[in-house]
Amino acid sequence: SHQGSVPVPTPTLYLPFPLSHHSSLYASPTHPLGCQIIHPPWEGGIRYRGLTRDQVKAINFLPVDYEIEYVCRGEREVVGPKVRKCLANGSWTDMDTPSRCVRICSKSYLTLENGKVFLTGGDLPALDGARVDFRCDPDFHLVGSSRSICSQGQWSTPKPHCQVNRTPHSERRAVYIGALFPMSGGWPGGQACQPAVEMALEDVNSRRDILPDYELKLIHHDSKCDPGQATKYLYELLYNDPIKIILMPGCSSVSTLVAEAARMWNLIVLSYGSSSPALSNRQRFPTFFRTHPSATLHNPTRVKLFEKWGWKKIATIQQTTEVFTSTLDDLEERVKEAGIEITFRQSFFSDPAVPVKNLKRQDARIIVGLFYETEARKVFCEVYKERLFGKKYVWFLIGWYADNWFKIYDPSINCTVDEMTEAVEGHITTEIVMLNPANTRSISNMTSQEFVEKLTKRLKRHPEETGGFQEAPLAYDAIWALALALNKTSGGGGRSGVRLEDFNYNNQTITDQIYRAMNSSSFEGVSGHVVFDASGSRMAWTLIEQLQGGSYKKIGYYDSTKDDLSWSKTDKWIGGSPPADQTLVIKTFRFLSQKLFISVSVLSSLGIVLAVVCLSFNIYNSHVRYIQNSQPNLNNLTAVGCSLALAAVFPLGLDGYHIGRNQFPFVCQARLWLLGLGFSLGYGSMFTKIWWVHTVFTKKEEKKEWRKTLEPWKLYATVGLLVGMDVLTLAIWQIVDPLHRTIETFAKEEPKEDIDVSILPQLEHCSSRKMNTWLGEGPLSIADVSTEKINDHRAVGMAIYNVAVLCLITAPVTMILSSQQDAAFAFASLAIVFSSYITLVVLFVPKMRRLITRGEWQSEAQDTMKTGSSTNNNEEEKSRLLEKENRELEKIIAEKEERVSELRHQLQSRQQLRSRRHPPTPPDPSGGLPRGPPEPPDRLSCDGSRVHLLYK
Repeated sequence: SHQGSVPVPTPTLYLPFPLSHHSSLYASPTHPLGCQIIHPPWEGGIRYRGLTRDQVKAINFLPVDYEIEYVCRGEREVVGPKVRKCLANGSWTDMDTPSRCVRICSKSYLTLENGKVFLTGGDLPALDGARVDFRCDPDFHLVGSSRSICSQGQWSTPKPHCQVNRTPHSERRAVYIGALFPMSGGWPGGQACQPAVEMALEDVNSRRDILPDYELKLIHHDSKCDPGQATKYLYELLYNDPIKIILMPGCSSVSTLVAEAARMWNLIVLSYGSSSPALSNRQRFPTFFRTHPSATLHNPTRVKLFEKWGWKKIATIQQTTEVFTSTLDDLEERVKEAGIEITFRQSFFSDPAVPVKNLKRQDARIIVGLFYETEARKVFCEVYKERLFGKKYVWFLIGWYADNWFKIYDPSINCTVDEMTEAVEGHITTEIVMLNPANTRSISNMTSQEFVEKLTKRLKRHPEETGGFQEAPLAYDAIWALALALNKTSGGGGRSGVRLEDFNYNNQTITDQIYRAMNSSSFEGVSGHVVFDASGSRMAWTLIEQLQGGSYKKIGYYDSTKDDLSWSKTDKWIGGSPPADQTLVIKTFRFLSQKLFISVSVLSSLGIVLAVVCLSFNIYNSHVRYIQNSQPNLNNLTAVGCSLALAAVFPLGLDGYHIGRNQFPFVCQARLWLLGLGFSLGYGSMFTKIWWVHTVFTKKEEKKEWRKTLEPWKLYATVGLLVGMDVLTLAIWQIVDPLHRTIETFAKEEPKEDIDVSILPQLEHCSSRKMNTWLGEGPLSIADVSTEKINDHRAVGMAIYNVAVLCLITAPVTMILSSQQDAAFAFASLAIVFSSYITLVVLFVPKMRRLITRGEWQSEAQDTMKTGSSTNNNEEEKSRLLEKENRELEKIIAEKEERVSELRHQLQSRQQLRSRRHPPTPPDPSGGLPRGPPEPPDRLSCDGSRVHLLYK
């Protein structure tokens, strides 16, 4: 716990310092900053709680109430105050007594089983110069030296032991053990474990210091790792004499059955081959112990390996049994704490074909398999068929299979040995360290290698072909754990008065004593140090192996109690390195073809040059009447608009190959504004011409004179209105729903090379939320009319029609091909280029040709009489016919005028003749004109109006 106001950024820090005199412990008693920092003694250190190494080096004083703790290295202990506290007066507690690190001798000499130890010449712990004397209890005699002296951390003689004065063999009483060995089935561990148990019984019964008055005897049956078969034999063990003092089952499913029943019979259960995590439940199995650690002990090792190789996604496949289900549940909790995800979990009862296919379909790479040996062969036969092995995959299996389990003939599978060998190559196994790697002497006075050699001689088959050979040391140590517990219960020869032969299934007292003795077991066995945790499970190291070239190779050990991974760096991988936990997805952008971009850019650049040439020509010849009649200012706007539209091709081809992610929105806006303004200026001016011509020539008959009075300012105002509306729309678009960079993702692709990656193609787009709404455009109305003020209306109409057709074709095709960057760019850019070219060529080239070929001296009447498109043969033919018709009409009019003149002359002659024949009539009394003779009804009055009509 942390005291004072010092921050706590890290856990307790152990920080060694060089040797300094203990006078540095004293600080100024009146110093306001607290206590001066203390340096540790020789061969020792100080834990500065809550401080980092850098903080300790940077400070000289520690606050009031701050505590420090002395620690020593190696076989040394602190002599003097172990903890000091900073007082308010600036001094540390117990400053009158120095703290020293002194070497001590082994504490194991201070206790003697079945005897007493007398320490003289020193205090606990035993320091240099201390002496111990050993004395054995009654009925025991001392084997070894009775005295040893501590000098420089070593005792002068080996530690002795007390050996019982053994009863003759003929007078010893039998204690029976009921055992169930699985000689076949899912785990045929009894094949090696039964000989190991028999060997242990021989060794125990030959010892004079363990159970001197008793002899352990074995009654066993073959459970076949089948709970049903085990139930039958359990009934026989319990209901048939003699009484068994303990039960020893193997196989988790059988042990679960036996342990649940044993509590009703006051029996201790000691298993040598059960790994189910469910058996750690003390409420359900109160009298259960096992020398085989729980299967959950594999899980910390697996998680450590996942972290070592950087795997974050794993998959699992399990056989549907309680042991594997509970193990997998525990694994799921542990990987979740480590930030690792179980992405896919499969299970099967007898046929693993479908689950293996599912693993393949889900692209599982790191797979934990939990199943018995017989099912493992079925699984890996399916693994071979689905090709779920090789450099892309890693399998984690249980390590207690036989070494050649994949080579054993199995009629239930249809895979050859070679196929099975290929499928299992490179998999990782985790198994409990079942054989002491130190090869030191055990309580039976055998080393682990001596045990293996002795057991191998007893086996009928080769160890690799014998089930349970790896677990045999656990079975051997189980007998020793039982013998030591019974020896402690019986008092090692009658000292406590508990008679094992008095045990029966109703004697709870003896059961409780055996339970306490078993729970306190601690000895060195051939499998390593034997000790049980609170749940009755063995605590042990984990061995990590890998199948390399058809045989298992040790690649490391893991001690979960200390989180210590010992790695030998002998792991080998088919691909040269550990595979990825999933297919590595490489995101690649599809960029525009640079050849296409350059080609179109050249065409666009030439188009801009053409537009500049046309613009210059139009400005230079703006004084020519023929150019004036075509509204040159509007044509200038058209040329500028085409230039802007052609310039839009450049940002249209820019993508991530040329620009960064931050510049992409600006390029999107450049595309929009250049193309929008170019279209508005170029085609807005042409549309304005056609629209006003259409408006004028659809007026009523009496307003036809408007045809000759088309004011230019109206045209410019219309163009300005269209451009202003477009600018306003683009501005609102940019503010409300601006274009931004979006990513289109395509289906994953496999690379051409044989590498464990998948390519994820992506394509950049410029888009907004309501793209289609903003892109909506209205139809154009075009009229086939003529006026004296605009002489190139037909060229304008043809340009608009061509552009409209191109747009109608290109727009839907581009939307369909939006996912194909080259095709979409080609259609869009070429449509812009060709429409601009068409507009410039149709609108300006005829004018250039006319002025160059015919010159500027032609009459204005002739200029205005013909259309601006001299290349149109139909127009020239029509003009020729109109001129011919006009000449014929002039001839007819001349003839009619001559006839009229004759008629007038005849009329005057007739009036003069009539006046000579008839005198003038007197005036009418009424005041009217004098009456003349009435004219004949068939006479025509050839007055001026009719003559005018005839002329017309």
